[in-house]
Amino acid sequence: MEKTSTAFVKLAETAEVAPGQVKVYEAQGRRIALCNVEGTFYAIDDVCTHDGGSLDQGELEGYQIECPRHGARFDVRSGRVLALPAVMPVRSYPVQVEDGVVKVGLG
Repeated sequence: MEKTSTAFVKLAETAEVAPGQVKVYEAQGRRIALCNVEGTFYAIDDVCTHDGGSLDQGELEGYQIECPRHGARFDVRSGRVLALPAVMPVRSYPVQVEDGVVKVGLG
């Protein structure tokens, strides 16, 4: 069986996203919300699974991001739903940080 590898692509410089901030970047046709939680970076799709709202406009509190439209909350580490009305998780991506560059695995 062939092993598939994850291709990591450059998303941002670490200095572009301060702790407690979320910024959206385009990578391979996807809008990815890059979240900085106390210096650790997490990447999720920038779309609420409840109604398609842009998550980067919501509040990032610790590991939770809240959709500004209806208050659905997600864990930025896993994409897991933490509060209704969303019931489906958002997609999360593996992150690597090397020499001040944040890369995400889109494979």
